[in-house]
Amino acid sequence: MPLDPQVQIILQQETERGLPPYNELSPLEARQQMLSLSPPVDPELSVRKVDDLRISGPLNEIPIRLYYPEGTSPYPVIVYFHGGGWVIGNLETHNAICHALAKTSGCLVAAVDYRLAPEHRYPAAIEDAYAATSWICKNAGRIQADPLRMAVMGESAGGALATVVSMMARDQDDRRIALQVLVYPVTDNNFNTSSYLNYGEGYSLTRDLMIWFWNHYLGNKENAGQPYASPLRAENLSNLPDALILTAEYDPLCDEGESYAKKLQESGVNVTLTRYDGMIHGFFRMTSKLDKAKGALTQVTDEIKRIF
Repeated sequence: MPLDPQVQIILQQETERGLPPYNELSPLEARQQMLSLSPPVDPELSVRKVDDLRISGPLNEIPIRLYYPEGTSPYPVIVYFHGGGWVIGNLETHNAICHALAKTSGCLVAAVDYRLAPEHRYPAAIEDAYAATSWICKNAGRIQADPLRMAVMGESAGGALATVVSMMARDQDDRRIALQVLVYPVTDNNFNTSSYLNYGEGYSLTRDLMIWFWNHYLGNKENAGQPYASPLRAENLSNLPDALILTAEYDPLCDEGESYAKKLQESGVNVTLTRYDGMIHGFFRMTSKLDKAKGALTQVTDEIKRIF
C-alpha cells in the first residue's frame, strides 16, 4: 500500500532537519545525534517507579533499568534490548518506549544497556544480553519479578539479540523464556533482499547505514555466517519460545524478519507475524506521531497479557 500519510510527514521533517546520516558520523557523534532525537516520555504512559542497577557481566558491569508498573508483585518481566545497529542507542534513547511497555502491559520491563561496537565487537552485545537475562532469572525475588513469566523483546538489532538469547537459553536447556517479541529484527547479513533493494534509500533506515552498522559490529566478516550473528542461517530453530514478530512494509529489514518468522514456523515454533503496511523502520517508538505505532504497542501488550 502507499506510504502512510503520517509517515510522509515524518520523512519530510527529517529532510528539512538536514542532519547528516549516521553513517557519515563517527560512532560517538552518531550516538549523540540519536540521543538528541529521542522522543520524550509520554506522561500518560509513564510508570510509577524506575530503578537503575549495575549487575555483573562477562567483562564489566552491565547497567540495567527497571520499570515498575502498577499492581502487586511478583510481576511478569520483559527483558528489553534497544535498537541502534549494535553501535548506537542506550537506556535513554529507548526510555519512553520502555515506560509505555511497562505501563500498558503490567509487566516489569528490564532494559539492558549492553556493550556497543566498535569498541566491543561481536559477540560482546550477545554475551551481555544473555548474562543480563540470566541474572534477572536468578535474582527475580530481589527485583520483584516472576522468572516463570518472562519475555525477551527487542527492536532492530535488539530484536537480533532477543532471537539469540532465546537460542542460547534453549541450548543451555533453560526453558524459562515464554515469549520472544521481535520488532523488525535484524536476522541476516544480507543486503540484497527485495526489501533492501526496494526500500534501502529514502525511508529513514538505509542500506548504506546497515552496512556501516554491520561493519562496526562484526569486525571479522567471517563471523557473518555464525548463527548467533545471523539467526536466519541457524540450522536448528526448533524448541524455541513462541514468537511475535512485527515488520514494516517500507523497511529494508522487512524480508529478513518475515523469512525468520517462516523458518521458525517450519521448525514447529508458534509464530504470530504482522506486517504494518505503510510503515518504516523505527515506527514502533513513534506512538506520539503514528496511529499504527499505537496499534502495534497494543498488539504487543495484548499478546504479552495473553501469554502471561
